[in-house]
Amino acid sequence: MWTVLGPGRLADVLLGRRREQETLDRLLRDVRGGRSRVLVLRGEAGAGKTALLDYLADTMPGDSVSRAIGVEPESEIAYATLQRLCAPLMGHVDRLPEPQRQALEIGFGLRSGPAPDVLLIGLAVLGLFAEAAAERPLLCVVDDVQWLDRMSEVILTFVARRLDAESVALVFAARSPGDEELLGGLPELRVDGLPDGDARVLLDSVLPGPVDARVRDRIVADTHGNPLALLELPRGLSPAELAFGFGGRNASPIANRIEQGFQRRIAELPADTQMLLLAAAVEPLGDVPLLWRALERLKVGPDAAAPAESAELIQLGARVRFRHPLVRSASWRSATPAQLREVHQAFADVTDPRQDPDRRAWHRAHAAVGLDEEVAAELEQSADRARARGGHAAAAAFLERAAELTADPKPRAARALAAAQARFAAGEPGKVPELLAAAELGPLEPLHQAGVERLRAQVAFAVNRGRAAGPPLLAAAQRLEGLDLVAARETYLTALGAALHAGDDLRPAAEAGRALPAGDDPAGLLLTGLSTWALDGYEPALPQLTRALTEDLGLLWLTVPVAQEVWDDAVWHRLTAWAVGAARSAGALFVLPTTLTLRAGALLADARLADASALLDEARSMQEATGLAGDPFAALTLVSLRGEEKPALELIESVSRDAGERGEARVTAMAHHARALLNNGLGRYSAAASAAQQATGHLAVTHWALRELVEAAAHAGETAVAAEARDRLAEHTLSAGTDWALGTQALADALVSPSDDKYEEAISRLSTGRLGFLVARAQLLYGEWLRRCNRRSDARTYLRPAHELFQACGAASFAARAARELTATGETVRKRTGPVNEEELTPQESQIARLAVAGKTNPEIAAVLFLSPRTVEWHLRKVFTKLGITSRRELEGALAT
Repeated sequence: MWTVLGPGRLADVLLGRRREQETLDRLLRDVRGGRSRVLVLRGEAGAGKTALLDYLADTMPGDSVSRAIGVEPESEIAYATLQRLCAPLMGHVDRLPEPQRQALEIGFGLRSGPAPDVLLIGLAVLGLFAEAAAERPLLCVVDDVQWLDRMSEVILTFVARRLDAESVALVFAARSPGDEELLGGLPELRVDGLPDGDARVLLDSVLPGPVDARVRDRIVADTHGNPLALLELPRGLSPAELAFGFGGRNASPIANRIEQGFQRRIAELPADTQMLLLAAAVEPLGDVPLLWRALERLKVGPDAAAPAESAELIQLGARVRFRHPLVRSASWRSATPAQLREVHQAFADVTDPRQDPDRRAWHRAHAAVGLDEEVAAELEQSADRARARGGHAAAAAFLERAAELTADPKPRAARALAAAQARFAAGEPGKVPELLAAAELGPLEPLHQAGVERLRAQVAFAVNRGRAAGPPLLAAAQRLEGLDLVAARETYLTALGAALHAGDDLRPAAEAGRALPAGDDPAGLLLTGLSTWALDGYEPALPQLTRALTEDLGLLWLTVPVAQEVWDDAVWHRLTAWAVGAARSAGALFVLPTTLTLRAGALLADARLADASALLDEARSMQEATGLAGDPFAALTLVSLRGEEKPALELIESVSRDAGERGEARVTAMAHHARALLNNGLGRYSAAASAAQQATGHLAVTHWALRELVEAAAHAGETAVAAEARDRLAEHTLSAGTDWALGTQALADALVSPSDDKYEEAISRLSTGRLGFLVARAQLLYGEWLRRCNRRSDARTYLRPAHELFQACGAASFAARAARELTATGETVRKRTGPVNEEELTPQESQIARLAVAGKTNPEIAAVLFLSPRTVEWHLRKVFTKLGITSRRELEGALAT
C-alpha cells in the first residue's frame, strides 16, 4: 500500500489507495464540520487496514486521537479494549451524570459498587466521547476487532449507532472473511489488494535483485495484491529462491503465510530477543515499565530489544507497538507451552495484586501446571468481581479456567455450572452445553442437577422458541419440585409460555403448575391465571389473570399479551409505558428491545404510527447491538397499517418463513393476521378473510384475527363466515366486559347485522380508551354503510374524521379507502397540504421536542433517548428552525399549532 520506512512511519506517497484516502478525508471533513461519523474498514489480514488507521491518526493532533487494539489473550477480559480506548479520555469523566460516571468507573474496576447495567456504561462512553470532542474533534480508532472482548464489542456497537452531532470519528478495522457479523449494519469500506501496477511497484521496493517479469507477475497474482504479503514474504529470500515465485503455489490463506513469514524471521533472532517479543505479545497494555519488570524476572536485558527493532518487528517507546498485529500472533504462536507459562508467571510475579488482582489471577492461571486449588479460588474471586462490573463473559472465562484447575470433583462441577450460567447471562448460549456436560461429570447436589436441566432448557428456549423448547422446560420444572418451589413455579410458567408460543397442548404444564402450592409473587399469580385458562376456560381465569398484571420486567413478554387478552387497554398502556421507563432508568439493555416493541404495539392501537416507528427503530438498533430478538407483532402491524404492499409482504413472508422453520406457531399466526390487516386496508376482502381464518387457530392471536375476519367476510359477502366469527368473538368479549371488548363486539354485530345503534355504541365505547385507530376504523365502517344506504350527508360526518386521522398518522391504505368513500358521497377530497417532508419534524425530533416541553433538560433527554447531550442540542436547533421559533418557551405553542 505504501513504502514502509520503519515502525510507525509511512512514506509520503500512498500507492493505490486514492479511493480509500478520499473516503477518510471526507469523514474527517464531516467530523471537523460538527457531525459524527462511523466507519468499519473490512479486509483480509495485511490488506492495509492498520496503515489506513495510521493515515487517519497522522492527520489529527496527537491529543485528539485515542487508539486501541483487540488482543487475543485478553478477548475474555470484560471491557479490556474499551478501557484502553477510553483511558486517554478519563479526564472528562467528572462531567458525566453521576449514574453514568459510577457505572463506567465500576465497569472499569476503578471503584466498587453494585453491578452496572451495560446500557449505562454505553451511555457513559457516548457521553465521554462527546465531552472530549467538545474541545476539539475526536478520532477513536479500534484495530483487530475480531479480538474484542464481548462487553467492549456490545458497548462500541451501541455507541457507534448513537453518535450523531458530537464531532467524533469512530473507525474500526475488521478482518474478513470471518468477521462480517461484527459491527454489522455500520457503514463499511472494503480494503482489497492493490491494483497490479501499484502492487508491482511495492514488490520491486523489497526484492533483493532483478526478478523475471513473469515471476513477479505470479507473485502479485498469488498475493492478490496484499500489501503486507508483498512486503514481507520476499524478506530473507535470495534471487535464486525467488526464481519460481514463493516456492510454488500455496493454497493456505494469505494471513497464515504472512504469519509464517514473521515466525521465520522471529526464529532467526537471538533467544533473548524472541523472549522479549513473546513477553510483549502476552502483555496487552503496551505498558513498557511492566514489560521491563517481567523481562528482568526472565533474565532478559535491555540489549535484547535492538535486534527486534532493527528487524522492524517492534518499536519500544512510551508504549510497545508491533509492526503489525500478525507479529504479535506470530510470536505468541511460535512459543512452546513451557515458554508461555514462564512468561505468564513472570507477569504474575510483577503485577500488583491490590491494583490489578484480576489480571494477576489470569496470568497465574495460564502459568499453572496441572491442578492448583489456590489459583482456582483466586479465579473464582475474580469471577465475582467481573460479575459485579457486569462482565458476565469475563466471569465465565475465569470460572472455566478455575474448573480446569480444580482437583475435587464436587467444586469442579459447581464451578463448571457457574461458568455455564455466566455464559448464558452474557448472551452466549452456544457455549453453555459443553460446560453443562462438564458439570455433569462430577457429583452434583440434587439442586445443582436440577439447575443443569433448567439451564439447558432455558438455552433451548432462548435459541429456538419452537416446539422443541417446551418438553425440556417441563422436565426441569418437575425436577425442581421439592428442591426450590419458587424456581419450579418460574420454570413451569416459562414452559407454559413456551407451549403457548409454539401452539402446543397447554394442559401438561398447566396441570403440573396447578399442583404446586399457589404463589402470590408475580410469577406465581400469572402461573395460576394461565393454568386456570388452559384447564377451566377463559371466564374462570379472568379474575386471576387481571390480578396477575403486575409491573415485572422479566415477565413482560407474558403480561402484555395477557393484558390484551383480558381487553384492558388502560393496563396495556400503563404496563408498556412503565416498562420502557423502568428499563431506561435501570439501563436494562437486555430487556429493552422487548419493552420497546411491546410499547410500540400500544402506540399503534392509539394511531401513533410515527412514535411507534421511532421505538421500533430504536429496538432494532438494540437488537443488532445485543443479538437479542424482539416480538415481531408491532413491526408487522406497522408495515400493514402503512399499506405499502411490497415492503409489507416482504416482511410478512420473511417472518412467516423463519417462524415456520422454527415451529413458532404464534409468530406464524401473527404473520397471517398482518396479511389480513394489510388486505383489509387495501380493500381486498376475500384475501383478508382467507388470511384471517389461518390466524384464528392460535390462542394468543385469535381475538385480533376474528376482528379482521368479521370485517373481511362481511365485505366479501360471506355472511355465514362473518356471523360465526362474530359469535366466537363474543365468547371472550362478553365475559371481559370492558369498553374495548364490548365496543369491538358492537362493531362485529353491526357488520353482521347493520344498525345505527350498534355502530354508535361501538364508536362510543372505543372512544373511552386509548384506541384511536380502532375508533377511526369504526367510523370508516359506519360511514361506508351509511353511504351504501344513500345517507351521504350522515356518511360524511363519520368518513371525514376517519380520513383525517388515517392521513395524519400515515395509514395510507386506510386513508385511500376512506377517500374513495368520501368521493362517492360527492365530497371533493383534497390531498394533504402543508410543509414538505424535509421541513416536518422527524419522529426523533418530535420526541425530543415533547420531552423539552415536559421540562426535561438536554442531559435528561439524552439519557431517555440514548443520545449525547450535544446531539439533543443539535436536534433542538433543527426543531426551532422548522417551527420558526427561537426558544423552548415557544415550543409548546408551536407544537400545539
